[in-house]
Order: sequence, then C-alpha cells, then structure tokens
Amino acid sequence: MTDGYSIKHRDEFETMEGSGDSTWGLARKALGTSSFGFNLVEIAPGGQIPEHDESGSGQDELYVILEGEAIFRIAGEDHPAPAGTFASIEPPISRTILNRSEAPVTAMLIGVDPSGGYEPMSWA
Repeated sequence: MTDGYSIKHRDEFETMEGSGDSTWGLARKALGTSSFGFNLVEIAPGGQIPEHDESGSGQDELYVILEGEAIFRIAGEDHPAPAGTFASIEPPISRTILNRSEAPVTAMLIGVDPSGGYEPMSWA
C-alpha cells in the first residue's frame, strides 16, 4: 500500500487453484489490507468451494455473487444466489457456494472478526 491507499484490477491478483474446480484471486494480499480478509473466487460449472464453518477463526463472513448463477448452501439449506445476491453468515454456521449452472460464477468473500470495534454510521 502506498500513501494510504491501493488500487488494483482483479487481473493483477495472484491466483491459487482451489478444490472443487475453483480459482482464488488473492485480493487482500494484492491490496495489502490487514484489517479484514477478502478474496475473489471463480467457480467453474459443476464446482463449489469447500463446505466449512468459521468456528475456529470466529469470523463473520459476507458472500457476494458478482457474476453468474450460484447456490448458497447455508446450514444444509440451498438458496438461489444470482449475481447481486449477498449472504451474511455467522461463524458456527456451515456454508458453501455451488455452481450448478453452465457458466462460471464469480464471488467475493469477506471475513472479519466481529469484535473488531466497527461502529455503524447513524444512518445505516
């Protein structure tokens, strides 16, 4: 990070192959952010990210579908998640993103420790 800010295009992110036919774009690392975690994940048709919870880390997670037609599986229940869908998930709840469509899905995953001291704006 230079001069208190960092700007990158997603094509500049280092990538990492994940299980379930997914590719992770290491957004947090590319931007040098240390106060919370976030990454992009591209899920190929028929793929998914590993089902997990965040009990160990204690993080709340926000999942946002940026492109494509996904399914959120949260606590064992499937929820349609077309582009523009957000899901806020507390640590002990199991979660995954499935791609049962014929086109790629791109999602942003954001994780933060809820004890971090964030204070919502009065209008929010």
